[in-house]
Amino acid sequence: MTYSNIINFFFELGMLRKTPRSGFQFLGSGSESVAEHSFRVAMIGFSLARLDEEADAFKVVCMGLFHDLPEARTGDQNYVNKRYVTVDESEAIADLTRSLPFGGELKALLKEYRESETREAQLVHDADQLDLIVALKEESDLGNSYASKWIHFARKRLLTATAKKIAEEVLATDSTDWWFKGHDNWWEKNNGK
Repeated sequence: MTYSNIINFFFELGMLRKTPRSGFQFLGSGSESVAEHSFRVAMIGFSLARLDEEADAFKVVCMGLFHDLPEARTGDQNYVNKRYVTVDESEAIADLTRSLPFGGELKALLKEYRESETREAQLVHDADQLDLIVALKEESDLGNSYASKWIHFARKRLLTATAKKIAEEVLATDSTDWWFKGHDNWWEKNNGK
């Protein structure tokens, strides 16, 4: 067995680190790659799955990691781009999975995500939107007044009650609380201990 197709897949995955999330151009601040986005979607998805009594957390994490895989070939299309540009995502998925021994599994995960009928797919869709909401909250906390307008629409795309509740709490939380709030002793001493 030769591993050349898998190795080429590894190099293709690297494109996701180089592919910017294009919506930030319209927001005017912030930036992230598709790979950075996919990582946090997988982590948020894991959290949502662990809060759900029926979801398969492993499937949610895998789906979250791979949900934007075709963007290695198509690039990231923001909502304005999608109005004018038609991307053949099905062809990109077929081409990138064709030569992989586990291509069928990737194709099935992406199909399940696109159809959004299973609990796992719905949780990944919510994780995708929650990642956007968290990123927008970070930008809002830094003074970007447009971010809150975008948050409104991202919240409307949430599917599950848990994700909707989490979104409310995200918006009520300062994005620096995780490291700043309640840690006065970190800042009073030079060594942080």
